[in-house]
Amino acid sequence: MIILLLILSVLAGVFLGKFFGNQQKFAKNLLILSAGFLITICLNEVFPEVYHSENKNIGIFVIGGVLLQMILENLTKGFEHGHFHHHQEEKNILPLALMIGMFIHAFLEGIPLANETDIANPYLLGILFHNLPISFILGAFLMQKGKFSATSWLIVCIFAVASPLGVLLGQYFNPDLQVYFLALVGGIFLHISAVIIFESNKNHNIDWSKILLVILGVGLALVGHLFHHH
Repeated sequence: MIILLLILSVLAGVFLGKFFGNQQKFAKNLLILSAGFLITICLNEVFPEVYHSENKNIGIFVIGGVLLQMILENLTKGFEHGHFHHHQEEKNILPLALMIGMFIHAFLEGIPLANETDIANPYLLGILFHNLPISFILGAFLMQKGKFSATSWLIVCIFAVASPLGVLLGQYFNPDLQVYFLALVGGIFLHISAVIIFESNKNHNIDWSKILLVILGVGLALVGHLFHHH
């Protein structure tokens, strides 16, 4: 069920991007909303679990996640937080580096879900919510030439199965390693959500719509938290 939800979240976002990709403001608002959700899941769910670990150096893996995401963004050019540059397109094929970066990012997110059965798991909800805007941007990007090619569908399929592959392969890892992968992904989430929230502030003016979207994202995550723990 979890694998199906991960795939559907990508496909739903891609189809939204395919048909509403010219709505740049919608994509930006969806990103900000997901960032508020993601950073709350990170601080309220992921980090408490990570720091409950007996390893006193677990914080190094969180920092490692932040640094890893900085490296991945050299490949993705900030695709995860709404950057997609028209000059990167070559014959309607996304650059290989971009796809590699996105695949690694999504694959790592799936590993902590290995052996998870609870579909109300806040971490899972965070990934599903996070997948929607990224997939929306992917769908919009692939539609720039007016139609979905066979290559476009291949790219969508590769991205859609990345997290499920992480879930499946994670089942073969030593369970004691799960917390380290969770810490790594926590660092990735922290970096992405912080960048989305802070970089969309133009000239450091107060943007009330952005603040309200972040608060709404936080509220949705807290509702998921309460639902999960009761």
